[in-house]
Amino acid sequence: MPLIPEEPQIHESVPGPRVVPAAGRTAPTPRPVPGPGPRPAPMRPGNPGPRRAPAQAAPATPQIQLIPASAEGALDAADEAVDLLLDTGRAPGEILVLTTGAPHPWAAHELSFGEASYWAQHEAADDVFYAAADAGRVTRRPVVVVAVNGGDDASVTKALPAALGLAGALLIVCGDPQRVNGLLSAGV
Repeated sequence: MPLIPEEPQIHESVPGPRVVPAAGRTAPTPRPVPGPGPRPAPMRPGNPGPRRAPAQAAPATPQIQLIPASAEGALDAADEAVDLLLDTGRAPGEILVLTTGAPHPWAAHELSFGEASYWAQHEAADDVFYAAADAGRVTRRPVVVVAVNGGDDASVTKALPAALGLAGALLIVCGDPQRVNGLLSAGV
């Protein structure tokens, strides 16, 4: 009996479309590419001693990614970006999610227990933290995700450069590309 070669298996890691949207449904939100992670400084030849921090290290400019989404879909796009970041090895405490319109449901829920408890979670920095883009108490994290889910042009124009200043390695903006690019070129 002749041997029949096995059919090739298709694995999830094979690039290409995974889901074809049915008629009347929109295509899934594009997923961000995981940003740069922490990297050790290269060793200099001839210096076997301990590494020393440079006297005046300039902060690196974070990588910026734009995920196209409507104002109504910006929160979902931001949640998908967070899920992908966590799936690719980012620690939850490295991620800050900011909203320009209505608060994220998680932030609204946590604020119902009081501001002291809410901000204590931010200071602990052991989980993803959700806040309004204009919240003055947020601090720098390696990854900042901004959901442009509303807000007037002036507040969004102010929020985007502020978010860039909070991002250590990666800034992901989920919103309408025309609006975001227009506001960035006008305000930055």
